[in-house]
Amino acid sequence: MEATKTIIIGSGPAGYTAAIYAGRADLKPILYSGMQPGGQLTTTTDVENFPGYPQGVDGNQMMMDLRDQASRFGADIRDGAIVKADFSSQPYQFTDDRGNVIAADTCIIATGASAKYLGLPDEEKYRGQGVSACATCDGFFYRKRTVAVVGGGDTACEEAMYLASLAKKVYMIVRKPYLRATEIMKERVSNKENIEILYETNTLGLFGDDGVQGAHLVYRKGEADEKEYDLPIDGFFLAIGHNPNTEIFKGAIDMDEKGFIITQGNSPKTNIEGVFAAGDCADPIYRQGIVAAGAGAKAAIEADRYLQTKG
Repeated sequence: MEATKTIIIGSGPAGYTAAIYAGRADLKPILYSGMQPGGQLTTTTDVENFPGYPQGVDGNQMMMDLRDQASRFGADIRDGAIVKADFSSQPYQFTDDRGNVIAADTCIIATGASAKYLGLPDEEKYRGQGVSACATCDGFFYRKRTVAVVGGGDTACEEAMYLASLAKKVYMIVRKPYLRATEIMKERVSNKENIEILYETNTLGLFGDDGVQGAHLVYRKGEADEKEYDLPIDGFFLAIGHNPNTEIFKGAIDMDEKGFIITQGNSPKTNIEGVFAAGDCADPIYRQGIVAAGAGAKAAIEADRYLQTKG
């Protein structure tokens, strides 16, 4: 069995930043990059809102830069995923997808979250070419253009309001005959002149030659007045929620009803001593690369302090 002071589960801005800080503190961290090395930012073509990249940067390139920086400071970065975590006694034990077991004094969970998609083949086809699950990340590319937001909750309304400040026109595609959002959000989107809400509407598919040019929609599917039509749009934004990648920690780590890890106050500490959470797996609110990176730094600093107190 292999032993380490710190194991970091997950890559992306949180995991890699934690690895940079832990490496510089001489914790010799082992990082497992997970099933999606680099995290959600690798699905974004251009990242323009991360400080230090005035011309923007390709999401994959940015994650490679962070990975290289973590390696430079001694992080042992491994492909593959942790499939089992045992917090019953210290040091904690972790099993990877090849059956290797690692004992670690501290653990930083940075497994991220995955955006929920409708499950249409076209979503995959046009991902990064008009399909996005983050208006704050990609809305800037749709200034003066026409976009659609799928969803009827607070998140969808917030995304629609944000996009309405940039885009020429925003459609909200809502499968129910009402919005599930809070009253104040309903009021805001209803009163926004360039937002149009398409109730009782489902998306059948997307079309376009070099990226999204429109959506195939159906109104009142299965009803007598069902109507299929095409809606010309330049961007298609999913706002139906995120699933935190925290399944293997259920039953051990405290989580909210959606599976986001609960941390203590403004710290990355979890309910288990020496175990910290950073990034989107513990953040249902902001979901930004820069916020995740900051949380990763905090988690590594706390892990180092914990080890120092333990001697």
